[in-house]
Amino acid sequence: MDKVKEQAASAASAAKDAAAKGQAKVGEMQAKRGADGVLRQLGLAAYLQTQNRAPSTTDADIEKYIETLKATRPRTAN
Repeated sequence: MDKVKEQAASAASAAKDAAAKGQAKVGEMQAKRGADGVLRQLGLAAYLQTQNRAPSTTDADIEKYIETLKATRPRTAN
């Protein structure tokens, strides 16, 4: 009976680990989608500047986009 309890506990632990990894992956994908949208906005702002069609707030918008990207980029180990 103890062996069965051990196996059940081991299976439950493995299931929890798999669920945690799945949640982390979902979080990464959502962050990537958000960063992709910010990159698109940044590209559009840069393009509008080169065409002299940018609104007066474009410089501030570009700074905001860059700060957002800095905050969302994955951290690397040094």
